[in-house]
Amino acid sequence: MNNKPKLRIGLIGTGFMGKTHVFGFASAPKVFDLPYEIELHTVADISEEAARKAAHDFGFAHATTDWRDLVNSPEIDVIDITAPNALHKEMALAAIAAGKHVYCEKPLAPLASDAEDMAIAAEAAGVKTQVGFNYLCNPMLKLAKTMIAEGELGEIRGYRGLHCEDYMADASSPFSFRHDPAGGGALADIGSHALATAEYLLGPITEVLGDCITMIPTRPDAQGGTRAVQVDDVGRAFVRFANGAQGSIEGNWIATGRKMQHDFEVYGTKGALSFSQERFNELHFYSTEDAVGRRGFRRIEAGPDHDPYVRFCVAPGHQLGFNDLKAIEVAGYLEAIAGLRAEPFGFRDGLRIQRLVETIQASSKDRCWKSVPS
Repeated sequence: MNNKPKLRIGLIGTGFMGKTHVFGFASAPKVFDLPYEIELHTVADISEEAARKAAHDFGFAHATTDWRDLVNSPEIDVIDITAPNALHKEMALAAIAAGKHVYCEKPLAPLASDAEDMAIAAEAAGVKTQVGFNYLCNPMLKLAKTMIAEGELGEIRGYRGLHCEDYMADASSPFSFRHDPAGGGALADIGSHALATAEYLLGPITEVLGDCITMIPTRPDAQGGTRAVQVDDVGRAFVRFANGAQGSIEGNWIATGRKMQHDFEVYGTKGALSFSQERFNELHFYSTEDAVGRRGFRRIEAGPDHDPYVRFCVAPGHQLGFNDLKAIEVAGYLEAIAGLRAEPFGFRDGLRIQRLVETIQASSKDRCWKSVPS
């Protein structure tokens, strides 16, 4: 008999990330010993047809076309926001005011000032928050962080990180919410992942020199005309870390041929690490302590020794997938709601990423180095 308390979920948005969040909620209870029994209560989407279809397909008990129904329902405990970026603030603040915990897909908000309002409101209300940066849940990133912290690479000198995809490479693809200044651009949309990974591994970035470029100046609109694009297609920055390391970051959504290149390289005095999301069950390690003539990057393959891989599979080499990382993220968030741990990546962390993005954008505009607000 299950005596765990229920945690009832209300989902706003049923697109790519909405479905991914549902996969996380569905698989996490089968993999982890969660502090709650999860109930998929209500799903909201812009049309009745979409909402009802999502409720049927995803296993929600109820459907609505008005996200406020979720906020106002006394039966819902967590509001999960996967709506367009510009809507995050209004939805989150309403949920927080109603005493709900809030799980919001990244970026937290288009502006750092909006993200700060959201973080302050959540902290004042005492609700638990989570921002969707599930790449950080990869056991291989956890291993890399541990190896760096324990000195296996020696003093860290250099870092290269990038997140490149090609979903905006076709100039004939239509103007979308991502092209609106309220949507953010490539640096905010996917470069944020590269920034989050860099600070997860090496700690705070203190200074940036940015270069944000719009390569496709206009896009077709829904009315048969065109609209000017005011956001970056490519956002790059040289970065300096508080620990003395230096490096570079790139977010690029017109990288032809790249579907998911979330990569990093770390260079130290004793060794180096290399990682690619395109083969994200592998971490490559070079050690200067290897014998001369025997040196080279060796592959470390994800397996049961890399927690929580073993919860998904007892055999090495069978590999985790993208949705498994969402399950890990969900499990950590539910433990935070239960008071068993700190928030894995809450609104305050999401605010930090948006401040980095805006500092890089300001640096690009002024064409000079900028200090990142602490």
